[in-house]
Amino acid sequence: MNNQHRKPLSGTQLDWFDAREAVEAIRPGAWAALPYTARVHAENIVRRADPARIDDYLVQLVERRRDLDFPWFPARVVCHDILGQTALVDLAGLRDAIAEQGGDPARVNPVVPVQLIVDHSLSVECGGSDPDAFAGNRAIEDRRNADRFHFIDWTKRAFRNVDVIPPGNGIMHQINLEKMSPVVYVQEGVAFPDTCVGTDSHTPHVDALGVIAVGVGGLEAENVMLGRASWMRTPDMVGVELAGRPAPGITATDVVLALTEFLRQQKVVGAYLEFRGPGAAALTVGDRATISNMAPEYGATAAMFFIDDNTLDYLRLTGREDAQVALVETYAKAAGLWADDLAQARYERTLHFDLSSVVRNMAGPSNPHRRLPTSALAERGIADAGKRDAGVAGEAQGLMPDGAVIIAAITSCTNTSNPRNVIAAGLLARNANAKGLLRKPWVKSSLAPGSKAVQLYLEEAGLLGELERLGFGIVGFACTTCNGMSGALDPAIQKEIVERDLYSVAVLSGNRNFDGRIHPHAKQAFLASPPLVIAYAIAGTIRFDIEKDALGFDAEGEPVTLKDLWPDDAEIDAVVKASVKPEQYRQVYGPMFKLQVDSGERVSPLYDWRPQSTYIRRPPYWEGALAGERTLRGLRALAVLGDNITTDHLSPSNAIQAASAAGEYLASMGLPEEDFNSYATHRGDHLTAQRATFANPKLLNEMVRDAEGNVVQGSLARIEPEGEVVRMWEAIETYMQRRQPLLIIAGADYGQGSSRDWAAKGVRLAGVEAIVAEGFERIHRTNLVGMGVLPLEFEAGTTRLTLGIDGSETFDVVGARAPGSSMTLVIRRKDGEAVEVPVTCRLDSDEEQSIYEAGGVLQRFAQDFLAQAKAA
Repeated sequence: MNNQHRKPLSGTQLDWFDAREAVEAIRPGAWAALPYTARVHAENIVRRADPARIDDYLVQLVERRRDLDFPWFPARVVCHDILGQTALVDLAGLRDAIAEQGGDPARVNPVVPVQLIVDHSLSVECGGSDPDAFAGNRAIEDRRNADRFHFIDWTKRAFRNVDVIPPGNGIMHQINLEKMSPVVYVQEGVAFPDTCVGTDSHTPHVDALGVIAVGVGGLEAENVMLGRASWMRTPDMVGVELAGRPAPGITATDVVLALTEFLRQQKVVGAYLEFRGPGAAALTVGDRATISNMAPEYGATAAMFFIDDNTLDYLRLTGREDAQVALVETYAKAAGLWADDLAQARYERTLHFDLSSVVRNMAGPSNPHRRLPTSALAERGIADAGKRDAGVAGEAQGLMPDGAVIIAAITSCTNTSNPRNVIAAGLLARNANAKGLLRKPWVKSSLAPGSKAVQLYLEEAGLLGELERLGFGIVGFACTTCNGMSGALDPAIQKEIVERDLYSVAVLSGNRNFDGRIHPHAKQAFLASPPLVIAYAIAGTIRFDIEKDALGFDAEGEPVTLKDLWPDDAEIDAVVKASVKPEQYRQVYGPMFKLQVDSGERVSPLYDWRPQSTYIRRPPYWEGALAGERTLRGLRALAVLGDNITTDHLSPSNAIQAASAAGEYLASMGLPEEDFNSYATHRGDHLTAQRATFANPKLLNEMVRDAEGNVVQGSLARIEPEGEVVRMWEAIETYMQRRQPLLIIAGADYGQGSSRDWAAKGVRLAGVEAIVAEGFERIHRTNLVGMGVLPLEFEAGTTRLTLGIDGSETFDVVGARAPGSSMTLVIRRKDGEAVEVPVTCRLDSDEEQSIYEAGGVLQRFAQDFLAQAKAA
């Protein structure tokens, strides 16, 4: 920590670093034009950077230059258990590697505080109509994840700076928003902005509080854990001016789905957005968090709101101490982070969006940015007016209708962090119960709040019982359906779907609806607000005009429509005001975050790996091919892929099917099918996780075509030069045995989706040395570099299609590697023709090149650690 620009913070006994002073010394008058993002980064530079380089780094922000990397030192790392566990498995493996080379493994620890929340392991096996669902699901979670939880418990005691929130307590993002973020951090007598990286793409959720929080891959998180700066270039800072107010009956979910479509169209990928204007000022933090949470869906790195009176009101509402609330106000006003101080901020561009233009929306099918006004379902061919009574008719006949809603889930931090959305759902359920309506029997319904405080305020409002009557009882406090953990369907319903080849769907209040993610038998999925989820559970079908058609009939035989059930805004606000209280949050979070006194119990600094575990296995990153040099010559294509390949295609997170490569492996290890669990939970064992690489049945590998030349859907590949079509894992296994280096050819937006390190680890362990695409999602590209995979980008106008690539070719990558350098992809066709294609090296900084050349993040750290130990 530097002392230049350090001064007392008026009204406190703390110091602070005056970034305004440092910026004004470089260019007088420049501070007023700096956006919020730039101001927070300027403070971080002044407080943490090499004093000799501070001015150079600040010039980048002041002049919006991008020719020099500058360091960012996040205050903390937040993890869910899937990626947090795999990051800690990597660190445990790193300890082994250090010990084998004569180093002290106990010295390998996270340097910054790491908060690991076990929230991604619970599957909804028991639905919300089961009164014992919570206990039943938790018992299954503990049984299935015994190996994982044993390892996580060891990490809590073996590593310094690791805090663990055990399962059953909520979702990392909601806990971060409601408790973990202080907004203003205090360390060693100094106040400064809270900042964090998180191992989930929805970490920007807490941007709603004015906290720069960025979703990163597990590998980048490991880098930050180990005390290294996250190096970056001046980001594109975009203002989003919000005007107007949402119309009556419009929820924050409707707003964010409309914004997601709008911002995708405005191409804000990688940008730091700052929401401002009268519309933003009028939004509650709950509404702001709904918007910030979905930053990955519109492609932004961050989605910031300024600190203002609404921020302070939210901190009080969620039970923060008065002294902390006062500190947030004092610091924000002194440091130029208060909303009023940002009136003159200038942006690369400013977008304008009128909140009053928003209608009731859904999103789907297949993509969160594909907005679908509920009124447009019929005209888009999803709802069919001719089948509007299909739900009632189907039930009478004992058959599900085509378009059946088989899963209706109120889930995900996106919506359950917003009391207004949850209360609206409870009131709609109450009104439906009063009319005698029921959910359809084929609908698996659930309520999985992101915080235990939700249960308390629903009980206070007298609405939890109303939700339970419709089958929306609490099934867990965890990330469930949105993460593909929707659990098994009733066998009879599943059988009917398969035998009748029904078009069946899921409707959920989540943030992800990629094909194949929610459930294998949900052909597609739609995102919707919590009250709309309940309405579709009652309707039982998506082929239904929910704005016009009757959901059912009351005791007098009168039709009941959505407008008859939808609660009035004034009533929602009144119930929220009367029922959501600070003491509820204190009751939940007080015991959860009590400081634990060290019992003195010691554990070995080296983990005792369980050889039969299919969850936790020593990682192989210092062994075999990964320890050798890459060739980048004689490469063969593992896959040729189109646009919008997601991390769900690369490394699916949903339930493992018995017929899959991973399912066959688990069966061979003696695991019963009912305990196969999800792909995500097995990512600490590379032998299981490798078999998940490209295992999504919705994958379209353009190397595999039928007799008519159409691409065949499935987890398939073609082994070359034989031309044999096999399952993807068989191709990977064959190429591994041959030590055949591989590459992947892809289209635009390669790797969009969750910040999933295994989407990069899987391809690297398969022997993939380079990926050539038209464009990369930010987090996934970083993860590829962290695993030592070279990302290369076609020049504009050049694609796999213009080049006629079919996967029968071999490839060389030649030229000097450097950030942004031009390299050459040499394509050697079967007929002997060679084509040279210029590609851009997407190692975007000197730091990334250093990591790549070392073989990856972990290899780089091990080299540096041992060099420092030798020097000492």
